[in-house]
Amino acid sequence: MPYNAAMITVHHLNNSRSQRVLWLLEELGVAYEVKRYQRDAKTMLAPPALLAVHPLGKSPVIVDGTVTVAESGAIIDYLIDHYGGGRLIPPAGTPERLRYTYWLHYAEGSAMPPLLLKLVFDRVANGPAPWPISAVARRIAGTVQNSFIGPQLKRHLDYMEAELAAHTWFAGEEFSAADVQMSFPLEIAVSRAGLNASRPHLMAFLDRIHARAAYKRALERGGPYSF
Repeated sequence: MPYNAAMITVHHLNNSRSQRVLWLLEELGVAYEVKRYQRDAKTMLAPPALLAVHPLGKSPVIVDGTVTVAESGAIIDYLIDHYGGGRLIPPAGTPERLRYTYWLHYAEGSAMPPLLLKLVFDRVANGPAPWPISAVARRIAGTVQNSFIGPQLKRHLDYMEAELAAHTWFAGEEFSAADVQMSFPLEIAVSRAGLNASRPHLMAFLDRIHARAAYKRALERGGPYSF
């Protein structure tokens, strides 16, 4: 049963993790409204208006009556707990439930850090700076990319590819909210980390989620996004 009767508001930042919150709400068939925010075109940071919603001024954030929930994993837990009715989560005590919990946390705890590091060091390498500072910055960024970030990304992508070679979805053979959570790092990996047809199971996963009707509806509500 719903936690309360008020319609959920999703504070939605363009090109952000909040897109998958819209997708989950569409999968669950829960009514919601979208309040939109745009990133600063130069800094790519969220606007100050989000500070009025949550002290960190970040997205996603949902408001459900008197309840405010931030962080993608916490939002997914909340929505599945209060609106899922047993859907999109494996039964408690099963191996699939353990996998579900693991991948729900892995997405942000393990998969995202090297992707974010790559974004930062790409900007260091390509950002404007006077010579010789720019040359030194590019050299440092290249060293970090080649010695640490690149090998870490390869390790994670190889690991996820092997997992989906053995399972249709991340929690097992049934689609779950863990797949919603895992969508964001994999979509980023296509544009930032060289994820391509050389890892066919990951690419097939992306094809499957992009074909889902609820995913398409979420894009209609939230708008196209890119990384």
